[in-house]
Amino acid sequence: MKERLLEFLRNENKSSAQLAEEIGVQASGISHILSGRNNPSLDFVLKMLEKYQFLSTDWLLFGKGSMYKENKMQNLFGYDPGNSRETNEILTKSEQIRPEIDFQNVIKNKAFDDSIAHTEKTVLGVVKIVWFYENNSFEEFIPRR
Repeated sequence: MKERLLEFLRNENKSSAQLAEEIGVQASGISHILSGRNNPSLDFVLKMLEKYQFLSTDWLLFGKGSMYKENKMQNLFGYDPGNSRETNEILTKSEQIRPEIDFQNVIKNKAFDDSIAHTEKTVLGVVKIVWFYENNSFEEFIPRR
């Protein structure tokens, strides 16, 4: 199960300390599991499944099927993290195709113009900025209020 836990941490871009905090266990307990010293307890597994309801029980316990339940929401980029090794191979190829955006046509779009008019009437504040990197990591910036 330690391999599946490592795979989960990689796919979710989490550290073992973040996982420990999120599910309410000691970081040392996760360290012992990842080092192979201890097996995860039933309490640990239940806490993971309760916190991460999108996680497949069969996958976590037995390594069967996909990491994520079938009815999970797609992530921002529309690929299945359960197949991330395959996806990462595709994304790292130098001949990947990036769509070109014709901003002149976007600006001429009436729906876009209507949204600009609405935005100009209502002052909107930036809540959060997120940068996504090619290595599937990200950074968040939350401006001071």
